[in-house]
Amino acid sequence: MPAYVALLRGINLAGHNKVPMTELRSVCAHLGLADVATYIQSGNVVFSSTVVDTAALTGEIERAIAAAFGFEVPVVLRSSEQLGDVLQANPFIAAGREAAVLSVGFLAGVPGPERVTVLLAHPLASPPPGGDEFAVRGQEVFLHHPNGYGRSKLTTSYFDRQLGTSMTVRNWRTVTTLAEMTAGLGT
Repeated sequence: MPAYVALLRGINLAGHNKVPMTELRSVCAHLGLADVATYIQSGNVVFSSTVVDTAALTGEIERAIAAAFGFEVPVVLRSSEQLGDVLQANPFIAAGREAAVLSVGFLAGVPGPERVTVLLAHPLASPPPGGDEFAVRGQEVFLHHPNGYGRSKLTTSYFDRQLGTSMTVRNWRTVTTLAEMTAGLGT
């Protein structure tokens, strides 16, 4: 049975869109998802499922969350294998950047090549020495923000506009933990 992580965008931020993890686990379990676990309060749900249609599964989770909590939450789904690929594809890890200042933006859809080309031509794509950097690889945006993510101009809104799809970001420690949590789950 495949293992997945559902990454919820924009919950439990400054008292808005409150989603208690206990209730979120219950909502997911009622959908028939197995081995349901959450990690920290930012909306990371690890589970296994016999469903292989990830678009349908994402839609089911989004609808169940809206019904349970009264607001819509974008959900990005990745399989255990995809998370493993993310761990291998990070160009900033390969370049020896400090893991504590790395994040990954998980895109809901694959951006069109023309949008990526326009993004790479934007001035933010050529940072000054010691500035924020990013790299787009498939459905992920790898981020290096040496001065802190909170100070970065490379925000989810910026990438949403530029790439034409929504994105949710997790720091590198969270990404590695989620990959560990899904490894071997549901087998």
